[in-house]
Amino acid sequence: MPPKRAASKRDAADPDPDAQPAKKAKVSAAPAKPSAGASSGGQDGEPALAANGQPTNRVLPAHVAFAGKAPGTVRVATWNVCGLAAAQKKGFRYYVEAEDPDVLVLTETKVNDVPADLALKARFPFQHWSISSKKTYSGTAILSKIKPLSVSTELPGHPDPSIVKGRIVTLEFEHTYVVGTYVVNAGTDLKTLEQKNEWHRHFEAYIRALDKKKPVIWTGDLNVAPTEMDLANGKRNWNKSAGYTEAETSAFARILNDPAARAGSPGGASAPPPTDPAAPRFVDVWRRLHPEDRHYTYFGYRFNCRAKGIGWRLDMFVLSERLAGKVRTCEIRGEIYGASDHCPVVMEIEGEL
Repeated sequence: MPPKRAASKRDAADPDPDAQPAKKAKVSAAPAKPSAGASSGGQDGEPALAANGQPTNRVLPAHVAFAGKAPGTVRVATWNVCGLAAAQKKGFRYYVEAEDPDVLVLTETKVNDVPADLALKARFPFQHWSISSKKTYSGTAILSKIKPLSVSTELPGHPDPSIVKGRIVTLEFEHTYVVGTYVVNAGTDLKTLEQKNEWHRHFEAYIRALDKKKPVIWTGDLNVAPTEMDLANGKRNWNKSAGYTEAETSAFARILNDPAARAGSPGGASAPPPTDPAAPRFVDVWRRLHPEDRHYTYFGYRFNCRAKGIGWRLDMFVLSERLAGKVRTCEIRGEIYGASDHCPVVMEIEGEL
């Protein structure tokens, strides 16, 4: 979900990259992996690249293809679809067919009932949906080719089930837990920040309790840009925009519990929270594998943000540290844009779930 920001006089001169959808231009280029140092102006049918090296297409490419997964690995993908029904009209199935993940985590599905999609059911026989009681709002699902041992859509200890509903699905497999979340947004003018803080308090306790039993793969739209590296306009948004406040970045850093983690604030003005040597660590695996890249998973539709490379990295994989060494690859599918205002993220991990 897009971070929300209060309107101000500054917005007129410096357009807010986090605003809501406008019309999209048509493109038909085949997807291509961005090359380092590229800027704009695609060649040989490849999409143009923004200054940060990500494609600038505003609709899904006409041809979508990816290499098959490495032998002996499981492929897990996560995608904020910004409304499943709308995404299905804009090419959702072409991405799913090309990616062919073993597990697909969907967030912001906005469905009111379990979808009757026979093709999706044939591909993923084990489907688990958490649907909000509020119509066409939030929604999280995990679709799997692998049968889980158990399923939960609860956040233990949270006092308000209406907030939790539609935001979390946990599947237990033989060796791991997979937790898909569409984390609470702090809202316009940060009006629901305390609601998000409460979510974090209970979620941190929950993920640590799971980790004591089995290692955890936590993924989805986490609705936080962990550091200044993870959004285009860090200084401008710090403590003003949902997703990039000291409260939110500190909550995420506490879960990582990594003394080497970057501070969330611009320029490191605020130190990351102290770590607990007795508590387990978690790893933001895309950031570990791409320590200097400024690539994003969300681009607002307005103000030409996509072409300018103005975005946020909100969708990610966070793993128990003892699992992180098994990750073979973790990539943002930057060319898969237009069916949603978010790009999918995919991870391949050795062994079985």
